[in-house]
Amino acid sequence: MSDAEFSPHHRLRRLKAALLAVSFTLAGILLMMLNAWLSPLRLGDWQWLHALPLGELGGTLFGAGMLSTFFEYTFRRDQEAHTLARFRQIIREEAPAMRDAVVEGFAIHPEDLKRVATPELLDDIAANVMALRLGDEQFAREIYRDIRDQAIRAAERWYDVAVRVRLSTAVERSTAGTPLLDVTVEWEYTTVPSSATRRFACVSDQDEYNELRQDVPATSIWFMAPRPGMDARRREAYELLELTVDGRPQPIRRSTRATGQTYSVDLDEDARSGKPVRIRQVFRTITPQWSHRLYFAVAQPTRGWSLRLDYTDTNIAEVQVSDTMATTPASSIVHSPEAVPGKEITVETSSWLLPQSGVAFTWATNDELPQTKQPEAVASSREG
Repeated sequence: MSDAEFSPHHRLRRLKAALLAVSFTLAGILLMMLNAWLSPLRLGDWQWLHALPLGELGGTLFGAGMLSTFFEYTFRRDQEAHTLARFRQIIREEAPAMRDAVVEGFAIHPEDLKRVATPELLDDIAANVMALRLGDEQFAREIYRDIRDQAIRAAERWYDVAVRVRLSTAVERSTAGTPLLDVTVEWEYTTVPSSATRRFACVSDQDEYNELRQDVPATSIWFMAPRPGMDARRREAYELLELTVDGRPQPIRRSTRATGQTYSVDLDEDARSGKPVRIRQVFRTITPQWSHRLYFAVAQPTRGWSLRLDYTDTNIAEVQVSDTMATTPASSIVHSPEAVPGKEITVETSSWLLPQSGVAFTWATNDELPQTKQPEAVASSREG
């Protein structure tokens, strides 16, 4: 081991030991010289100085200085090397126990890990843990990256989400060749709002729609392709009817532009307190009957989702449900019994959902069913 490997404190201690050894040696030499000088002299009243053991004391100090120097550069060096080797051996022997104690401590007390780890280190730890569990490092890291981007970086968490959708035939707004359906949608959920303003936009431009999607959850977007009787700028095509926070109505402002319209809601002070609140928002829109499809998705990580579709006041005969919710257990889909007058479908799950998870409804009207499946044909055959 070279001197360059020693710390400044260790080198300072060695320097002090060397100075002390030199001091003892020099003091011993001086005392022996003094004793030799005093021995032949007649000192008279100071004759008592001959009784002092100056020679023995000088020899002792001289020997101590020489021996300390010898030990410093021989035995002490060997002792330090042995101590260092012993320390390294102890570290190797106790490393598994120390490692297990650290891992167990971080597993039981996450706040300890939070104090000493950076976000990058936490990402590496999480990815490594998933790799151990899944047995595939690349798969684990890519899965974790997707989860991190969708969940960890999300601005809000939504809880106990209830969505109620009602379809009805829009007789007055339907135009020739474009029969329309009224769509009334009510969202209700608990969250801590991430912004003081909520916006609801209806646009007919695809590029603008894609751009506004980056402002989720502050902005909720509805895309409406330009068709006869469907103008994204008109209130009859899209309207935010109500937004409440813990039952308190919030003021709504409306603005229009060439490609659509936007409703803005400034939340009150209680909603901006940083505490969970229950938000309820209701809007109305239209969709072509021949589009045959509606899709509803969550914009933020969501725990607990319930969606109910009521299509009683329509000529829809059949509705198929497909969801993109990868949950365990699987989501439940319940159709209302045929014996009851209403026609409803309920989709529920109590698990966590990542953003863009949702449900698609596709339908067929009575006029589109094969003749043998139409209700009128069935009724006529029974009467005959």
